[in-house]
Order: sequence, then C-alpha cells, then structure tokens
Amino acid sequence: MKHLLNKGISRTHKLLVLSALIIISGSLHAQILNSVQQRKLSNAYTIITNLYVDSINEKKLVESAIESMLKELDPHSSYIPKEEVDRLNEPLEGSFEGVGIQFQLLEDTLLVVQTISGAPAEKVGIQAGDRIIYINNELIAGVKMQNTDIMKRLRGPKGTEVTVKVLRRDQKDLLEFKIVRDKIPVYSVDAIYMVTNEIGYIKINNFGATTADEFQKAFSKLQKQGMKHLILSLQGNGGGYLNAAQQIADEFLKDDKLIVYTQGLNQPKSVMSSSARGRYENGKLIILVDEYSASASEIVSGAIQDWDRGIIVGRRTFGKGLVQRQIPLPDGSMMRLTTARYYTPTGRSIQKPYKDGPEKYEKELLNRYNHGEFLHADSIQFPDSLRYQTLMLKRTVYGGGGIMPDIFVPIDTTQNITAYHRNVIAKGVLNKVVMQYIDRNRNDLKKKFSTFEKFDSKFEVGKDIMETLKAAAEKEKIEFNEEQYKKSEPVIKLQIKALVARDLWDMNEYYRVIDAENESLQKAVEILQTPGAYEKILK
Repeated sequence: MKHLLNKGISRTHKLLVLSALIIISGSLHAQILNSVQQRKLSNAYTIITNLYVDSINEKKLVESAIESMLKELDPHSSYIPKEEVDRLNEPLEGSFEGVGIQFQLLEDTLLVVQTISGAPAEKVGIQAGDRIIYINNELIAGVKMQNTDIMKRLRGPKGTEVTVKVLRRDQKDLLEFKIVRDKIPVYSVDAIYMVTNEIGYIKINNFGATTADEFQKAFSKLQKQGMKHLILSLQGNGGGYLNAAQQIADEFLKDDKLIVYTQGLNQPKSVMSSSARGRYENGKLIILVDEYSASASEIVSGAIQDWDRGIIVGRRTFGKGLVQRQIPLPDGSMMRLTTARYYTPTGRSIQKPYKDGPEKYEKELLNRYNHGEFLHADSIQFPDSLRYQTLMLKRTVYGGGGIMPDIFVPIDTTQNITAYHRNVIAKGVLNKVVMQYIDRNRNDLKKKFSTFEKFDSKFEVGKDIMETLKAAAEKEKIEFNEEQYKKSEPVIKLQIKALVARDLWDMNEYYRVIDAENESLQKAVEILQTPGAYEKILK
C-alpha cells in the first residue's frame, strides 16, 4: 500500500485506499471494510470523479470523506490536515524551531513582548519593546498581517538563518540582527511559587513530553523553599499524553498502585501502575480542578481520589474518558482516532455520554451552567449504578461523567463579569491598552519595581490607565455603561496588573497576581491551614 501511495494512484483505486486508511504499521491491526461496503464506497467515488458535471478537488473530496467517517464515531476522533499537524503537536512535544520571541501585533506593528530565556533572539540582543520592521528584507510594519503570517516568517528549521531589522526606543536608526534558528522550549508548567511559608503551588497547563521533567524541577525548587504541603492546579488543563499523566500520578502514589487502565474492542486491557520512585508519597496533597480539566487531568485526579491519597477541590471535571491515538497518513496529515476508554483504579469510566450527537455534546457544559451545577453541588444527581467506593477509606465516588471533587467550590459570581467587560477582552482592547502602557513605561517600571514582590505590594492600576481603556473601547464602538463599568472595574484592574506582571517577568508572576481571586486555591489553603480539616475530609 505504501508503495502505491508513493507512486501515485489512479482515480479508481483512490477510494480503495480511502477505505483502508486505518492500515497502520506496528501493533495496530488493519480494519478493512467488508467487500460489499468496500465496493460501494469505491463505486461512489469512481462515479463522482468520472461523471460529475464539473471538475472536482480530489484532495478536498477525500479529506471530506475521512472527516465524515470520523464524525460518525465519537466527538474526539478527528482529522488533522498536514499543515496543522506540527502546530497542534507543539504544546505537547515541548518545543518548536524558531527564534524564540513572544510578540504582539499592535496597530500593524510587530512588538516584541518578551524574548525566551536562552533562545537565539535573546542571544543576539533582541529586547522586549523592540519593533520588528523587516524580516529578511520584507517590510512587515504597517502591513496587515495575521499572527500566522508572522510565525511562518520567523519559524524554520534549526540551523537556518533569518535577518530582522528592529526599531528600538531612543535609537534613531534601525538595528539589524542575524538570528540562527534553534529549538525553542514550550513549557507545560505555568506557575511555581510558595503560597505560604509551608504550602507550595504548581500549575500544569497540559500533559506533554516534558511535563514530568518540569514537575521534578518545580518540586525541587519548592522543597528548597521549605514546602511541606502541595497544591497542584489542573484547572483548565485539557489533557495530553497518557504516559505524562502516569508519570505525574506516580509522584504521589506508593509502589505498585494502579493508576489507570485502558481497554477497547480492538485494544486489549493495558494497565499502568505506580513505581517506587515517587517523590511526594506522604505529604498533604490537594488537586484543583474545574469544568475544563479533562482527559489526562482526570486520570491524575481520579487516581489520587480513588486511592484516598489527596483531596480534589473545585468543580466536576469535563468528562473525557476516551483515549486517542495519533495515526500518521501518507501525505503528512494525521488522524486522531479513539482506540480505547480509560478507567480509574476503582473501575470508573468517566467519559460523559455522547450518543445524542455532537451538538448536544458540545453544549453539555453550557447545559451544566444553565442547570445550576456550577453554583450548587446538590444540583448534580448520579444514579446508584454509577456509585463506587474508594480503595482505602471506602468513600463514595461516582463515574459516568467527570471527576466530582471532594470539596465543591462554586464558580465565582462575585468577579462581576459584565457585557462591557467581555467586550473589552473579546475585541482585544484590554490587551492592547496594557501593551501600549508597558511600551511607554517599561524602563520606568523596571526601575521602580526591581522585584516582583515589590511590584505586587506597591503597583496600582491608576485612573490614567482606566481612562485610556475607556477611550480605546469607545474607538472600538463598545458602548460605555457606567453601571457595568463600575461593577467590573475591580476584576479589570486585577487583569491589567496580572498582564503587566507577565510582560515584566513571566507567566509565573501572572498567576501570582491573578490567583488572588482563585477561590478554589483559597479554599485549598484554608483546608491545609485549619488543624484537622484535611484529615476530616479523608475519612
């Protein structure tokens, strides 16, 4: 089959190839349509390509057929075109090849927000606040470009060269830099800091190839700072690699404890258990989750809950218990095919129902919200058939749609999200105002706030920034509403402060600011600081 694909295939054979698209090397067995259905598919394709009134796009026709087949299976099987494969894999693979800058398109000008530490751009002297005017002698300033257009020009194979010309404040002439592209790390650990003198905090945004190593470094850093208890945030973590979830769960469980098992009609049962290498098998552990915690996040939180190893705090997780396998296709495109379900140590399948079709599945979180689940724990009803007992303390837990936390924290309705607030974010006004503010005041801010601690305690979002925000919103035709503005002002100021911290330092400092309003985190700290509270929950 591979030989035929490489040589080129006649029209009459292409649907035969399509019907056998799931032929994969290695341990995956071929799934071939029965002869009648195979001929039917092949005949339909042959008739279309030979008799249709107009010319057809064969590539599009084949891709549409693949997409339609996958949509009939489940909500998480999908087709990924060749041009999207690398981009989608970058967050999980832990790196991409390029120059290593974070940028923002500000009024058709490419503004360097940050350079990644140790990356090629930093090494040649590119600085935050620089405006890139030319890339390889192509003018990009004042030209309407999308982020993807910029990335195509800056990214490229390791070892290749790109020349940029930048305009720097207080410099009359353009500065030219030749940058040799290299591998640029993509981190899955967003935040590491001590919440109190004894409580450490780690936030993981996905489970990728480097997550376990990043966690190890983060954990060691907190240990050196005197950490006795750990809060691990998986809020908003949509998942990732199964083995990465296993490695993180292994850090907390003693030797030979079942973490997860997977099984499918054509996939034999596969068991993943803990080893003796865990670095935090005995200390107090709280895991934060929410309705966007999915897949690998649910594996970790489910294993910890089933073994009574720690406390889960937050809201019911997404409910994705299907395992996808990435299967490359001959032209460089890819299928993500669901091959098995995963089960927690008690045997819970936490995949929420999807038999009613993709539209209802996609609206399930909205339905939860409308039903009141995000505000009241007692609005969630589980049938007795989904009742399970934890393995050590025999506490009641439930399957059938996500991990239900041990301690429920309702969604924060006091953050005063209004239509005005949503619009200034959605139309990019808030981000734009912050970028302009930092661009004008970067040097002064760095002089005034030599450390983040000083910034966190002293920096205030002044009236001037808020007036600029209102004026910028008006330019974007966002109707000003005094009542809504007053209601949302505290959270807008918090977000501005967090964005300024991110751009002066890094994402870690962003979360140190924004987490001041994280009610699940506050609840976790309260549990750990109240004598006997942690032990009372784990009964």
